[in-house]
Amino acid sequence: MMSYFPIVRMRRLRENATLRHMLTEVTLEARHLVLPIFVRPGRGVCEPVEALPGVAHWSVDRLPEIVEPAMELGVKAFLFFGLPSYKDEDGTSGADMSQPAQQALSSLRACYPDAYLIADTCLCEYTSHGHCGHVTPDGRIDNDESLRLLANVALSQARAGAHMVAPSDMMDGRVSAIRAALDAEGMTDVAVMSYAAKLASAFYGPFRHAAGSTPSFGDRRSYQLPASNPREIIRDALMDVGEGADALVVKPAGCCLDIVSRLRAETDLPLAGYVVSGEYMMLRSAIAFGSLEEERGLLEYHTGLRRAGCDLVITYFASELASRLKKG
Repeated sequence: MMSYFPIVRMRRLRENATLRHMLTEVTLEARHLVLPIFVRPGRGVCEPVEALPGVAHWSVDRLPEIVEPAMELGVKAFLFFGLPSYKDEDGTSGADMSQPAQQALSSLRACYPDAYLIADTCLCEYTSHGHCGHVTPDGRIDNDESLRLLANVALSQARAGAHMVAPSDMMDGRVSAIRAALDAEGMTDVAVMSYAAKLASAFYGPFRHAAGSTPSFGDRRSYQLPASNPREIIRDALMDVGEGADALVVKPAGCCLDIVSRLRAETDLPLAGYVVSGEYMMLRSAIAFGSLEEERGLLEYHTGLRRAGCDLVITYFASELASRLKKG
């Protein structure tokens, strides 16, 4: 039978700073962080993204300016989004080895052997219409034709040097299609991290501006997940587990801590929580307005994801957090 106050005094475990530190249950460390990076055509480019203060578009030749400092702080994983030099209906630039994302992967794989390179595998940045798949003449997203296109993108990213591909399109069967394509090419060591629980969220607005991926018609609710349906979200994510995913992403992270917790109970696969652009701006704005203490607020928000069950945290704050963590 449990004893209560005054026999039990929980504050005895909190009053001494050394004991508090010894009893820490959940930690946030630089090794848990993944830094997203936008890569664009050109040379000598570091162009601030208006919709995401503190984030920039980088040309391949200037990537060391963001990658090296992050690695020195302990951040070793990077997630790349490509802004192509051309777009068409089927997003063929997504599989073009001459495009910025592939060039970045190739360059960094050669220069930084300790960096872990993840490629966002989708079509929305590369299609002229901004959708994540092949669009039929009547305006529908053709799921199975999209799988072929996505597999081609993943293959090109793996050939360029990606250690991991991260399909974010939310088509049915994309994990098995990509896994089969990679294995057929002998690239069995390339991992697949599926955006398994990606909601049709209002928090993606700044990203779509940064990536130039706003749909030119309709929306993405026919393939992204409804925020109101947790059972459907879990079922969809677990299908990716069955198809061979090596890790899962929950996106947006802060709105989906219940999903993280439920997935943590359902699978032992690594889970990543993505602090998306809208969450980033929410925190940035609160800090700028003076409503949120920057250091404590950022650490508390991201530690919350770890506490819910995330093994990894994808965040534009990765370098800032790592710097604060390094200072203790």
